[in-house]
Amino acid sequence: MKNKLFRSGFISIIGRPNVGKSTLLNEILKEKLAIISNKPQTTRNRILGIRNTEQSQMIFIDTPGIHKPKYRLNEIMVKTAVDTLKEVDVVAFLVEAGDSVGVGDRYIIDTFLNDVRVPVVLIINKIDLVKKENLLPLIGEYNRIRKFAEIIPVSALKGDNVEHLLNVLEGYLPEGPKYYPDDIYTDQPERFIAAEIVREKIINRTKEEIPYSVAVAIEEFKERENGNIYISALIYVERDSQKGIIIGRAGRMLKDIGTEAREGIEKLLGAKVFLELRVKVKKDWRSDNRVLKELGYE
Repeated sequence: MKNKLFRSGFISIIGRPNVGKSTLLNEILKEKLAIISNKPQTTRNRILGIRNTEQSQMIFIDTPGIHKPKYRLNEIMVKTAVDTLKEVDVVAFLVEAGDSVGVGDRYIIDTFLNDVRVPVVLIINKIDLVKKENLLPLIGEYNRIRKFAEIIPVSALKGDNVEHLLNVLEGYLPEGPKYYPDDIYTDQPERFIAAEIVREKIINRTKEEIPYSVAVAIEEFKERENGNIYISALIYVERDSQKGIIIGRAGRMLKDIGTEAREGIEKLLGAKVFLELRVKVKKDWRSDNRVLKELGYE
């Protein structure tokens, strides 16, 4: 009996901010890898997630949402997303289910996707929030704008139709080798994931401009002789008022952020974690190339 082909390759997940790209990646991997928040622009780095099966290795790239840049950081985020289109075997274009094609989605198609030479699979997410009879007209509208390799409706949050989506994406991958060992599900170091967990807790506990003005740098990540892990993290903000909000009255907000982040990191690492947080004001860091480079965005 002839062996089935082993397929492997890279799949870029792109779309507007807050359409569910990180939720989809976490559902695919069954691991908490990317920040999930109802606030847009929470993914800033290109995050690599790896799904291994007996017949394939699917390497997903979760990208920042494509949006109109306001700061140097935003320019880097958009460039990070767009650059992946030149490096992958399949593009997974994620949109929200709604009444019609949005302006932002149309912009991505016209500006970035029309010149893509690899298969582009359109994924219509959040179908749990709309009536089924509204999906067919939306699919028809997208078909009139561009010819997609496939159009797959899903609910990333509930996992609906995600397995079918994976089968479809796998079918478009070329025959190839395993690029990563079976026990690896991301190329991101533990320091990066720890910083992202801290940032997620800040985003989910604060409002207005705070989520977009905060960055987290891991200053120290050390495993002690007893197996416990000590982490020191520095939280950057742009104004003194933001520092006060994150610290909170009598330090309560910072303590709560630290407790939630520590629990998330312990679950990830499977070890007891001692987490120390400090807050520092770095005025206009989002437009400071030197600081952006220090934080790993450049």
